Amino acid sequence: MEQIVAEDAMALSSNPKNPTHQPSISRHGGLRTMPFIIVNEVFERIASIGVLPNMILYLMREYNMEAANGANLLFIWSALTNGLAIFGAFLSDAYLGRFRVIALGSFSSLIGIILLWSTTTIPGMKPPPCEQFQDDCNPATPSQLAVLFSSFGLISIGAGCIRPCSMAFGADQLDKETPDSERIFERFFNWYYASTAMSVVIALTIMVHIQDHLGWNFGFGILAILMFFSAFMFLFGSSLYVKVKPCSSLFTGFVQVPLVAFKNRHLNPPPAYSNEYYHHSDDKKLAPTNKLRACMIRDPATELSSDGTAPNLWSICSVEQVESLKTLLRVIPIWSTGIMILVTVGQNSFSTLQATTMDRYLTPNFEIPAASFTVGTVVVLMIWIPIYDVVLVPFLARYSGQPRGISSKLRMGIGLVISCVAMAVGAITEGIRRRIAIEQGLDEQPAATLNMSALWLMPQYILFGFAESFNAIGQIEFYYSQFSKNMSSISVSLFTVGLAAADLVGSVLVNIVNSATSKRGKESWLSSNLNKGHLDYYYWLITLLGFINFMYFLVCCWFYGSSEDAKAGISDEGEDDIEYRALPSS
Repeated sequence: MEQIVAEDAMALSSNPKNPTHQPSISRHGGLRTMPFIIVNEVFERIASIGVLPNMILYLMREYNMEAANGANLLFIWSALTNGLAIFGAFLSDAYLGRFRVIALGSFSSLIGIILLWSTTTIPGMKPPPCEQFQDDCNPATPSQLAVLFSSFGLISIGAGCIRPCSMAFGADQLDKETPDSERIFERFFNWYYASTAMSVVIALTIMVHIQDHLGWNFGFGILAILMFFSAFMFLFGSSLYVKVKPCSSLFTGFVQVPLVAFKNRHLNPPPAYSNEYYHHSDDKKLAPTNKLRACMIRDPATELSSDGTAPNLWSICSVEQVESLKTLLRVIPIWSTGIMILVTVGQNSFSTLQATTMDRYLTPNFEIPAASFTVGTVVVLMIWIPIYDVVLVPFLARYSGQPRGISSKLRMGIGLVISCVAMAVGAITEGIRRRIAIEQGLDEQPAATLNMSALWLMPQYILFGFAESFNAIGQIEFYYSQFSKNMSSISVSLFTVGLAAADLVGSVLVNIVNSATSKRGKESWLSSNLNKGHLDYYYWLITLLGFINFMYFLVCCWFYGSSEDAKAGISDEGEDDIEYRALPSS
């Protein structure tokens, strides 16, 4: 769910209200286009998220993978998906435009899911059937893994293209100049978030239930059909859309600044600060905080056009570009503290394996799918966030003087603490589950169901929901409060990069723990047989790392200082025109 918060906010980060993105008044756009866009987004989420919860079971049962190897693969897949969301946003802003990128993503996801479905139907696409937990099972061949990995890659490309662009593309369709534009935008956003949240719930419950009870063939086939309708509905409304042309991307500016600074490294700065020696963008006037060679004007006649803009962006940058990069670098330490909580929340593969060994019957005739317990985190987010905003924020604001009740850094810190508690609860629960399994003589029967309700897993999922609601949203609020408006895309992109980094860290952690604990013939902590392994030790290790990360967070906050003092002083109001001068000769 934390990925949804980031990607949906990233969709708005292209700033659809920016004048450069204003659609022309025509017969195109309007609320009539919303069903096509929302259906495309909803069906894509159901299809791509619907394959994730049970995938660890599919890899272990159908591809004969060990639990640690399967979890490692899923971490890498998730990192790829999150990383490509950054690429999709950049591609749409700078080159192809949102319509083409969403269309490309829809086609890619459709091919990927069809390819994944083919592994369940075409003979020879996966290893021959084998009794799980047997030592003589044949591993997947390189060609079989190539097909599987290709399907994962195509699904990642599709998600990376659709999710960061869908909401902004919907906002492009709405007229910003009408008197009731704010109400229309609010209506669109409400419907978008509601449908997105519902799609996640459907993916984690109905789709998982179908895969468990009707088989992989039918379950993945349903997802392929949904993805086909997603692509079809989006293209069907093509003639109605407002298609905004791509423009420059802020990501490009971050590459330009160090290159131009290196090129101008031998320039001598002016003896004292004066606006006329530094290049500014046409909408903001910000005083440089230090000697910024990347934005120094050597000769206005050759480097600037008549309207004060720079025709060659690779020869001179604006003060705003340089200061934006400096602001970004300054928040990196606090950003890095959010990686560990995402590692903590991302242990869903092992939680699913735990649930498969426990009693999941809610009634004598209804068994909860093992992969559906993560829906507890989503439900907490859906319920708690409105309560926090409507009830707690006004109450806390009266006593704290903070418009949002508490500061964003305090909110992040609370989330870190709750995540540590959640992981400790998970470790205790797993310790009890393992002890009961051994007492019942099931240490050599990993597929057996022990006499312990799987509902004991819910407390940790509920706590994860609270942890995300504080930390994830607190992070995004913090970035928005520290960055200027033209950096809104970077604000959310940071969180998405954090998701990708957390998946990579999770993969490295699994590899290290599995390798270190399985030496000299010992049973790995992350053994496929949870009754013989020590998943509880692994959870305690993550709890310890989370506590160390919280101490690191406190240090970063102390060094960062007051958020208000640290915020870049970029004014939204322009100043008087500047008469640029050449640098004085040394």
